[in-house]
Amino acid sequence: MINKNTNSQNEPFLLQPVGKDYLWGGRRLKDDFSKDMDLTPLAETWECSVHPDGPSMVASGTFAGQTLDRVLQEHPELMGSRYIGEEFPLLIKFIDAKQDLSVQVHPDDAYAKAKENGQKGKTEMWYVLDASKDAKLVYGLKQDSNEAEMRMAIEEGTLMKMLQQVPVRKDDLFFIEAGTIHAIGAGALVAEIQENSNLTYRLYDYDRVGKDGRKRELHVDKALQVANLKSSAEPRQPLRVLKYRQGAASELLCRCRYFEVYRMLLNTERKQQVRYRADALSFRVLLCVSGCGTLSFHETELRFFKGDCIFVPADSAVLTLHGQAQFLDIRG
Repeated sequence: MINKNTNSQNEPFLLQPVGKDYLWGGRRLKDDFSKDMDLTPLAETWECSVHPDGPSMVASGTFAGQTLDRVLQEHPELMGSRYIGEEFPLLIKFIDAKQDLSVQVHPDDAYAKAKENGQKGKTEMWYVLDASKDAKLVYGLKQDSNEAEMRMAIEEGTLMKMLQQVPVRKDDLFFIEAGTIHAIGAGALVAEIQENSNLTYRLYDYDRVGKDGRKRELHVDKALQVANLKSSAEPRQPLRVLKYRQGAASELLCRCRYFEVYRMLLNTERKQQVRYRADALSFRVLLCVSGCGTLSFHETELRFFKGDCIFVPADSAVLTLHGQAQFLDIRG
């Protein structure tokens, strides 16, 4: 239990996600991550979000019961000095793809600002938490194309022949830059870290019908304006180096202009103490993808479990982690 007498300016807090029941989702977020939501299917949970399409809720501490966007509007110092006068930059999700997602593309910041009322574009990263034996994803084009060829392929239903499909395995990571044509394939369970945006332009959706009985909308004109139509090199898994210290190990997964993501392995069964804090420049988010434990600060403890998301304010108190767990350590 959180003691509300702690300093609200530097205490970490749990977040409660918002769920999305997109038609391609399944049950794994409920079964594997104990997401108790009255949605079927449960396709996505937005774990750390200030987006108006689904802001997450603070679930512990001084700000419990308030939406994260309200808390950060009233206390922007929690984001850090790097974000003075700016909106919270990220959206962090779990995604369960029981079926293939649509073939889609996201705009970059410049296009979104000019054409979508000042919104942000969407560059993202996927970390694969689990994948079925035959799981694949779409990543770019096999060879160079042009707008006319793409339109013809969409009209004739042959677009999939032009797309590069890549096998997906547990623990893989993929960086999806704005403008890259892509799709998560059936059988993948993914953590997604992205810009704070919900702009998606669909190129192809397998002629699926939505809840209203109609085929889901495509956005071909916008998609082809922003898509990279050059051939894409097959994505290779980067060299990853684990760095060990007492009670923990970590490795860099991704670094770009929008975020840094590390994988952190926690093991304090021999009673080691793992110290952790965020600096004054930026917040951090800890997304627990396996295991459980406790996070201690001041004279209080915060228990966490697989699937939990913890917001660590900038210039946080010194935190002590105990347990056996794996996190994605996400930094703005």
